[in-house]
Amino acid sequence: MSGRYVVRTYGCQMNEHDSERIAGLLSADGYEEASDENDADIVVLNTCCIRENADNKLYGNLGHLKTWKDEKEGRQIVVAGCLSQKDRDGVRGRAPYVDVVLGTHNVHRTAELISHAREHGPITEILEAAVVDEHVLFPSALPVRREVSYAAWVTIQIGCDNNCAFCIVPSVRGEEISRPFDDVVAEVERFAADGVSEITLLGQNVNSYGRDLQRAARRDGDDEARLRPLFADLLTAVGDVDGIRRVRFTSPHPKDMRPETFAAMAQSPAVCEHLHYPLQSGSNRVLALMHRGYTADRYLERLADARRRIPDLAVSTDIIVGFPGETEADFEQTLEVTAAAGYDFAYTFIFSPRPGTEAADLEADFVDPAVAGERFERLRAVVERSALQRHEARVGMVEEVLVEGPSKKDPSVLAGRTRQNKLVHFTPPTPLRTGSYATVEITHGAPHHLLGNFVDLIAEPTHRRRIPVEAL
Repeated sequence: MSGRYVVRTYGCQMNEHDSERIAGLLSADGYEEASDENDADIVVLNTCCIRENADNKLYGNLGHLKTWKDEKEGRQIVVAGCLSQKDRDGVRGRAPYVDVVLGTHNVHRTAELISHAREHGPITEILEAAVVDEHVLFPSALPVRREVSYAAWVTIQIGCDNNCAFCIVPSVRGEEISRPFDDVVAEVERFAADGVSEITLLGQNVNSYGRDLQRAARRDGDDEARLRPLFADLLTAVGDVDGIRRVRFTSPHPKDMRPETFAAMAQSPAVCEHLHYPLQSGSNRVLALMHRGYTADRYLERLADARRRIPDLAVSTDIIVGFPGETEADFEQTLEVTAAAGYDFAYTFIFSPRPGTEAADLEADFVDPAVAGERFERLRAVVERSALQRHEARVGMVEEVLVEGPSKKDPSVLAGRTRQNKLVHFTPPTPLRTGSYATVEITHGAPHHLLGNFVDLIAEPTHRRRIPVEAL
C-alpha cells in the first residue's frame, strides 16, 4: 500500500499504546506517517469513552474531518477504540462518511479493514471479545512505531473483572486476561537492547496481574501454582533487566494492593517511588455504591503501609465529585480523606454518566451540576494545598531527571521527570538530548511543577533516534 496517515489519540495510556500499534501496523503495510491531516490520506481517531465530553469531542472532530475528506478524493476516516466499541453502528449512524469503525478487540485488523473499505466501501467491525491468539491479543505483540524512543509502554493485561458502577471499561475492554510472564520480560529485554531506559507496565488493574494465569496453571495440573497475583514478581523481574533505569506502572486497584507489591517497589532500585492509588471517594457509603471493595480507613491504612515501606514515595490519585446520591456529608468525608492522604497530585473529575453503566441509571440521584461544580473547586483547593506543600519541601534537594524535551511554553527551557513523576523545568548550560539523565537542584515548588538548576549530566541516551517498525 501507499499513502500517508495520522493517528490522533484520546484518553488513557492504554489508548496511547494502542495508537502506537495502529501506527506500526500501517507503517508495516507500506503507509508513511504524515506531519498533520493536511498531508494525510488517512486519519485514525483512537477514541475514549470514559467521560461524556469524549463523545462530544469525537463527533465534533468528525464534523471537521468531513470537510477534510471532501477536499481530496480517496481520503479515509477511521474511528477506533473504546467509544467505537460502545457505539458500534452508531458511529456511522451519526457520521456516515466514516470509512472504518473498529473496536478494542481487533486493532490487529486495522490495515486490512482500511484496504477492505477502499475496495468495497465503508465497514464497521466490532468483536464481542478478545481474539484468543497471543500474537494479536495484546497490543505489545503487534508492530510498533514510537516517537518517544527512550521510554516504552508494555501491556501486561487487558480487560477488567471489576464492576465499578461508574466505569464503562469492562464493557469495552472485556474480561481480565494476563499476558504470559516470560513474554512481558522478553519484550522489556528487547526494548532495553534498543536503548529504552524507562518502562511503564500497563493494565486496567495491574496489581491483579497473573491471577488468571495461576488459575489456568492449576487447571492444567500444576499443584504448586498458588492462587495469587504475580505482579510483585513481575515488577522485580522487569526491574532486573539490564539497561532499564526506571519502571512505572498504572493503574492499580486499592482492593487488590498487597504488601508484596510495596516490598518489590522498595527493594528494586529501578521501580520508581511513585504510586498511583485511586481513591474515587472518601465516603464509605459512596464507595459501597461505587462497588469499590474497600473503605476509607482501609485505603488510608494501606497508603500508610506503602509510605512506611517505600522511602520518599509520591502518591497520586483519582477522585470523582458528584457521584449519584453524594451528600454534603459524603463530600466532606472525601475532603477529610484527601487532606489526610496528602497527595502529590490528583486527577479530579465531576461525575459524568456513561450509558451502559449502573451509575447512569441513577438519574433520580444525580447531583445538581452547580453543587458538583462548587464541590469540585473545594476539592481542588485541598489537593493543590497538599501538592504545594510536598513540592516546596523538595526545594534544596538534588533530583535525578529524565529529559523529555523543550518546555511547551518556553523552548529555551528543558522539561524532565523525576523518579516521583514530577515535572521539572530547568536550563542546562549546553543542549541535552531527550532521554538523557541529569541531576537538578530544586529551587522552587509550585502545585503542578518544580523549577531547578542543572547540576550534572549523569547519562547520555542510548536509544536510537527512531526505533524502526518491527513485528514481534
